[in-house]
Amino acid sequence: MIRIFELEEAKETILERKDWDRWEIPERLQDGIERLFGERLSPSQAVERILDDVRSRGDEALLEWTSKLDGVSLDSVEVSWEEISRAYDLVPDDLVDALELAAERIEEFHSRQPKGGWIDFERDGALGQLVRPLSSVGIYVPGGTAPLPSTVLMTAIPARVAGVEFVSIATPPKRPDGSVDPAILVAADIADVDVVYRIGGAQAIGAMAFGTESVRRVDKIVGPGNIFVTLAKKQVYGIVGIDGLPGPTETVVIADEHAEPELVAADLLAQAEHDVLATAILLTPSRKLAEAVQEEVEVQLLELSRREIVEASLAGRGGIVLVTDLQEAVQVANDFAPEHLCLLVQNPWEWLGEIRNAGGVFLGESSFEVLGDYVAGPSHTMPTGGTARFASPLNVLDFVKIISVVGLNRRALEEVVPPAVRIAEAEGLTAHANAARKRERMIEPELS
Repeated sequence: MIRIFELEEAKETILERKDWDRWEIPERLQDGIERLFGERLSPSQAVERILDDVRSRGDEALLEWTSKLDGVSLDSVEVSWEEISRAYDLVPDDLVDALELAAERIEEFHSRQPKGGWIDFERDGALGQLVRPLSSVGIYVPGGTAPLPSTVLMTAIPARVAGVEFVSIATPPKRPDGSVDPAILVAADIADVDVVYRIGGAQAIGAMAFGTESVRRVDKIVGPGNIFVTLAKKQVYGIVGIDGLPGPTETVVIADEHAEPELVAADLLAQAEHDVLATAILLTPSRKLAEAVQEEVEVQLLELSRREIVEASLAGRGGIVLVTDLQEAVQVANDFAPEHLCLLVQNPWEWLGEIRNAGGVFLGESSFEVLGDYVAGPSHTMPTGGTARFASPLNVLDFVKIISVVGLNRRALEEVVPPAVRIAEAEGLTAHANAARKRERMIEPELS
């Protein structure tokens, strides 16, 4: 079920990075788009049509697209607080307790993140930076085959810690009566979300970006979603900010001969059950471990409720890769830049300094990636598709902006005006140069 690869073959298959927007579109998806629009459109073109419609017709378009895409007829898009209160009756008490514990840990973790500005008063005046929270943030929370209340906590709580005043959530209605998964509603209440909208897909992104009669426009949209959600976020970027363009989730495990095959297999399977496009890869110099993990995957797979998804994921984008040693494994991982990097080796802390590219590093068998998904503390919204080369996990800084402060005094002008004039002249911007020259009379004479 899970193949063992030599490194060179793996580099040409499961370790090869492809741009997320250049993936081959399944025929079934193309057929579905054609049925909806009456013509053969690309997913990007379909998203553009939906966004344009929401922008021009507001709530009317939202209700129509929700009916077409989700099969749900809505009277309104906003979830009432009465419905949120009733959700507590539908969610087991131990799950509520677990969500509250996770929320506490997420808030504590992000509260430690420095987020202050600075102003330095020197002989030339003042220079500095103001740090201000965004006014409003919209969060997209998937609600498909596996509704994710954890995503509510992992996105809304860092925003609240940052000081964002208004936080909204959009999540698709997946029940015939238009209701939202009750665990998502409970999580929204725990995270102190201001409003929940029962809308999904590209239309939800459009509503939060443009605003409608019922949906408040926001400054930034964050959160994961399917290809249509991701394409919609890409198309509205610039009108609003976005956290990134997340693709399918991924984990790379580096394990040596001391690792327990049972635990390695469990971690790979946990990743694979997210999505048929999820990536679960083991890098190891031990063939003995590789073969033991291969056998263990077969055993544990029989017990899983999402077995078909796991099988498709492992067959398409998973595998075990044999490397020469741990140093080579770390180099391969840095090149791949995975969302999650798990070090199931004898001395994981010895290798932490070698890690350059990863969304999150999980050290040892007691720090397994599933804890990062739920209760460890850092946000589980992390860079995918190799973007860990330049991007970071969602954090408090995603919800603030920096304002530069320039308060130079007259004494500074003697030093800075002449070079400003010279650079402006070199760029052919004579008005710039003139504005600087007119300050020359303000230069204070040198004190005797």
